[in-house]
This record gives sequence, C-alpha cells and structure tokens, in this order.
Amino acid sequence: MRVVMFGYQTWGHRTLQALLDSEHDVVLVVTHPKSEHAYEKIWSDSVADLAAEHDVPVVIRNRPDDEELLARLKEADPDIIVANNWRTWIPPHIFNLPRHGTLNVHDSLLPKYAGFSPLIWALINNEPEVGVTAHLMDDELDAGDIVVQRAVPVGPADTATDLFHKTVDLIAPVTVGALDLIASGRTDFTPQDRSQASFFHKRAEEDIRIDWTWPAEDLARLVRAQSAPYPSAFTHHRGKRLEIVAAVVSDATYGGTPGRIFYREGDGVVIVAGADARTGRNHGLAVTRVRTEDGRELPATEYFTSMGGYLTGRP
Repeated sequence: MRVVMFGYQTWGHRTLQALLDSEHDVVLVVTHPKSEHAYEKIWSDSVADLAAEHDVPVVIRNRPDDEELLARLKEADPDIIVANNWRTWIPPHIFNLPRHGTLNVHDSLLPKYAGFSPLIWALINNEPEVGVTAHLMDDELDAGDIVVQRAVPVGPADTATDLFHKTVDLIAPVTVGALDLIASGRTDFTPQDRSQASFFHKRAEEDIRIDWTWPAEDLARLVRAQSAPYPSAFTHHRGKRLEIVAAVVSDATYGGTPGRIFYREGDGVVIVAGADARTGRNHGLAVTRVRTEDGRELPATEYFTSMGGYLTGRP
C-alpha cells in the first residue's frame, strides 16, 4: 500500500522505520517541529531526519489544517495514513482521505489510557499490564475499532523507562501486522468498549509535585513513573526543592503527620505518608536517593543528617 506517515519523537521514528522495512511504500511523512517542552525533548529521535535519509518527502506542521498540506496529501494519493504520537487533532477531511482511512498507533491498551503519557499514568495507577494498540481513526480521539493490540506485563520494580523500552519494541509488529490485515481486505475489526474508556492529559509540573497524603504505595509508583530521563517527582525541604530519585514502601508501619521525616530504615529514610497516617497503620515512603536544588544526587541517608522536620508540597 501507499502510506503517508504522521508521527513524532521516538514513537514516530520507530513507526517510520517499521514502514520503511516493510513491503509498503512510504510516499510522504508529516511531523512536528522540534519542541522545548520537557516531555517532548525525551525520546526525541527525529522522524524528519529518518525520512530524509531515505529520500521520503517531509512536511513539518504543528497542525494539519492548511490547504497546502491537503494538496500535498491528495497528490501523494495514499491508500492509508499511519499515525503515531501525532500531538494535535487530525480533522476528518484528512483522516478519511485515504482509501483505507487512517491507522493510529497508540501506546496503551485502548480503550484505557487514551490521550497523553499513557505509560506514566498506567504505572501510577498500578495497572498489571501495558501495551500498544493499532486502531482505525474516527471522529472521537483514540476511539476507533481495534485492528491489532499487544500487551506486556508490568513488573513489580518496573519504571516508566522500563515500560517505554518494552512497548516501543511492539510498535513494528503491531503496525505492520495491522497493515497486512487491512491490505488483505479485512474490515471486521473490534469495536472499543466505550464504558471502559479513560482519557488522560499531558504531564506537567503540578503532576510530579509529591502530595504526602497519598499512600506510600502510590508515591513509590509515582517515583518509579518519573524515572530518568523523565523529570523526577519532587517535594520541598526547608524551603528548597528536593527531587526524590528513588524510593520504596517501608517495611514497618509509621504513624504521625504526612511529610514528617521520621526514621532510618535500611538504606532509606522513612517519610510518613497517607491521609490517615495518624492511625499508625500506614507504611511510609522509604526514600533512598535524592537530588538537591543545585543538582547534587546523593543517598537519602547522607542528605538527611538528622530526623525531624517536614517535607512539604510547596516552599
């Protein structure tokens, strides 16, 4: 089939590479300009550079809503558009243009975790598995019929970075497998159960600010979800920002006020956590590594030279 690819960052790069390695013919690539947004500088392999290396024409747009792009798409005469990590709305006159419509590749197990940053949100929410879905695009975001879906388990110590590497390797088989089914004439794909749908927004600074009223189990997953190269979860100590680089749920239970710097346990320093921490039945968050405002990373047992005082959400 003649394929136009819409994509960005490493997800788009992997998708384009899979298409170039397949029997399909990539006739045009549409990608976004480089961004300084914290999350868009991560996993930033260039779709434009890969296309240029293979002499595929490239169009760079923030939004696919101008007449010049529409003319280029009509001239390319695609059988299908394939999209992965395209960051803005694709209007119906674009996604319905090809003979077989548009195949969107999304890094979640749709209908759950439509929208943005699905791996991070899924890890925070303690999902047992994550994956990649190829679905046909329709008027509702990430809601069209599922063509191919593959899942991988979330391990007990997995970080968002681990899950990225697990799922990015699924892009090629999911994408090419879906295209092969469509090219074969299949049209009977799986409708999404919209009663199970969830939609998540982009990650931002407020989403990584630690709230010590969360249970320790949730905070430990937040720290794992904000693993390097993502921005670390943070709190404040004595008015200065303190990033929590690594932490686990404490072995013992601790009572008191959320945010209290309480006790050394093993290789960590336990911070009281949970809205009902006063009961003494909660586990705390055993912080093992921190990063200071001036960029120094060190063990929590070296940073917290004495117990007492509080970690707070704001200075």
